[in-house]
Amino acid sequence: MVGYGPYVEAIDDLISHQQVITSGMMKEADRCRSAIDQAKAGHVVSLVSSGDAGVYGMAGLAMEMAAAEGDTIDMVVIPGVTAANSAAALMGAPLMLDSATISLSDLLVPWEMIVKRLEAVAAVDMVVSLYNPRSKKRVMQLEEAVRIFLQQRSGTTPAGVATAVGADDEKLVLTDLDHLLEQEIGMRSIVIIGNSSTRILNGRMVTPRGYYK
Repeated sequence: MVGYGPYVEAIDDLISHQQVITSGMMKEADRCRSAIDQAKAGHVVSLVSSGDAGVYGMAGLAMEMAAAEGDTIDMVVIPGVTAANSAAALMGAPLMLDSATISLSDLLVPWEMIVKRLEAVAAVDMVVSLYNPRSKKRVMQLEEAVRIFLQQRSGTTPAGVATAVGADDEKLVLTDLDHLLEQEIGMRSIVIIGNSSTRILNGRMVTPRGYYK
């Protein structure tokens, strides 16, 4: 079993006799390397990701590395629950209509490209789920994202912040675009910004699909 330390700890109840290999943040390639090497040695390997392994997870990197080295390892992607869907379920039903997911981390994607994606999503009135919204050192990105959306949407547009969903310190805040930056938001948070039809109904964030007139 190979994975980021805290993710493996989260499934401690599933671990019995397995050999466990963990590593810290920013060691994604090392984890995939370990998983591939163990698989080539004949072991059955579980490469553990958070959320869904194919959505901002480890599946793609493992496949890229194996393909680059000509390895034809049997790989099965086990679908999980994405962070956006977990957050949405906690908030209510904000993703009932077309939506997009965008990571605000510019470690792997140039910030200029992220800005273009934010502008495009804001312009076409899509709900957006923002991954990696803010860290202690990286605060400008979320501020810029809010500025971009305020150019296209009212400040009263509903927004939600779900932090540590499913953990003991889970926290949910429903707010709006004008007050989003005042909230406590970190790397364990998912931010969802509604579209022009999103409403707060009985304490739940809902984007109507149009069934009910």
